[in-house]
Amino acid sequence: MGSKGQNAWKLADHPKLPKGKTIAMVVLDGWGEARPDEYNCIHVADTPTMDSFKTTAPEKWRLIKAHGSAVGLPSEDDMGNSEVGHNALGAGRIFAQGAKLVDSALASGKIYGGEGFKYIKQSFDNGTLHLIGLLSDGGVHSRLDQLLLLLKGAAEQGAKRIRVHFLTDGRDVLDGSSVGFVETLEKDLSNLREKGVDAQIASGGGRMYVTMDRYENDWNVVKRGWDAQVLGEAPYKFRSAVEAVKKLREEPKANDQYLPPFVIVDESGNPVGPVKDGDAVVTFNFRADRMTMLAKALEYADFDKFDRVRVPKIYYAGMLQYDGELKLPSHYLVSPPEIERTSGEYLVHNGVRTFACSETVKFGHVTFFWNGNRSGCFNEEMEEYVEIPSDVGITFNVQPKMKALEIAEKARDAILSGKFDQIRVNLPNGDMVGHTGDIEATVVACKAADEAVKTIIDAIEQVGGIYVITADHGNAEDMVKRDKSGAPQLDKGGKLQILTSHTLKPVPIAIGGPGLKAGTRFRNDVPTGGLANVAATVMNLHGFIAPDDYEPTLIEVVDN
Repeated sequence: MGSKGQNAWKLADHPKLPKGKTIAMVVLDGWGEARPDEYNCIHVADTPTMDSFKTTAPEKWRLIKAHGSAVGLPSEDDMGNSEVGHNALGAGRIFAQGAKLVDSALASGKIYGGEGFKYIKQSFDNGTLHLIGLLSDGGVHSRLDQLLLLLKGAAEQGAKRIRVHFLTDGRDVLDGSSVGFVETLEKDLSNLREKGVDAQIASGGGRMYVTMDRYENDWNVVKRGWDAQVLGEAPYKFRSAVEAVKKLREEPKANDQYLPPFVIVDESGNPVGPVKDGDAVVTFNFRADRMTMLAKALEYADFDKFDRVRVPKIYYAGMLQYDGELKLPSHYLVSPPEIERTSGEYLVHNGVRTFACSETVKFGHVTFFWNGNRSGCFNEEMEEYVEIPSDVGITFNVQPKMKALEIAEKARDAILSGKFDQIRVNLPNGDMVGHTGDIEATVVACKAADEAVKTIIDAIEQVGGIYVITADHGNAEDMVKRDKSGAPQLDKGGKLQILTSHTLKPVPIAIGGPGLKAGTRFRNDVPTGGLANVAATVMNLHGFIAPDDYEPTLIEVVDN
């Protein structure tokens, strides 16, 4: 339980909504709202239950934001994900994620006392610290000032040999700005050398041609980076990085995004910074999507996407953990935000008995992430968490129904048992099958999730309860890459380009059930509502007013 006194946890009674109603809180993973077409699997699938919320009670259905600033991410180009989504749903407030977290950890020095930094520090006596990432002040994937602070801090913490492998930008910043960034970096490295640290640039290349591919679009991009950064092999060799960038930019049609890979060599022509056994590697981008593929190559022993030739035994950490589902990478310098006073903790203190359930791939989201990145129950006498084992050894499109039926049955039994006031589940199908890019399987997945919702709301009908149905981010509603006009994109061979990622789309939220007091509806004065507004909404439905610092509730009760 929390450290506050019991009275501090007491929630005020809602003036109009009663206590004691059984509430089903259902999160459909990867279920956004997009225009209907053949690549919108939610539209194509037979989903009568989810469709009915929108058509039969429009005042009890709306869209909410699940990406960018609504979930604490730096920009509106940042897709939501399951981790930040469930943080927001459970916390009822928006906490800094991504770049802001890194800023805070660097400013306070907390980054150097963390487990991730201690892990890479094991290389400092006899090995080299390699820093790989985007050299830019664009603030979308990385920031130059963060890199410079990390270099300074690592040297102060005892790193004796440092190598930087940079990627030029020209996409989030002006083309040609790379030269200035390299000069700034060289100046800082020169200062470190004066202090006795062997700090140099070791390799480089343009972000769209070297390393920073995403969604497994083209593994050759990552391989070019691997060859230069890890093996020390590239088609171009230079004595200095400033010379390298200036020279390569002189080529016809050259630009920062597509500079070819190069390595820096010593006077004998040997690369100055290949990665060797006992070294540490940090990928310093804070944004995940264009670091995940390299992270897999650095971390996975059974990696098979290209021939790595040589796989050094290294200490690898990301700036952040890039994928909470894959737990990738397993070591990272900056931990997720510490979130206290979550809705789950408040409700338990106010007598709300809670049941939470999902299958393995999303069980942590409906418990750990929901509860503010905290393991275990707040009060085992008041809560029960059930994990259903996910299928293993197959990709999720092989069994697209996943464990939706089993999750729904567990929820139904918990509702009918009368032992719980809140039954919280995550149905992973839309997201996990959507990530495979298999459109037919994703249609099956969406139908299975809809059927699971039906099972749960049927049980709610039986006990006179209330349901809240929402999602954590988009995915299954758009399965193709699109051009600026919104038309599906084709590759050079005329083949459809499948989208396997999350999206920037809003997600639905629906409320209903026989226990919902007449006159309860969504407000019109919270137009920019997002996932963090859901917690206060659910607290209201339990008969309580949310704490003052929570994002405002989405509902109101109008007297008939």
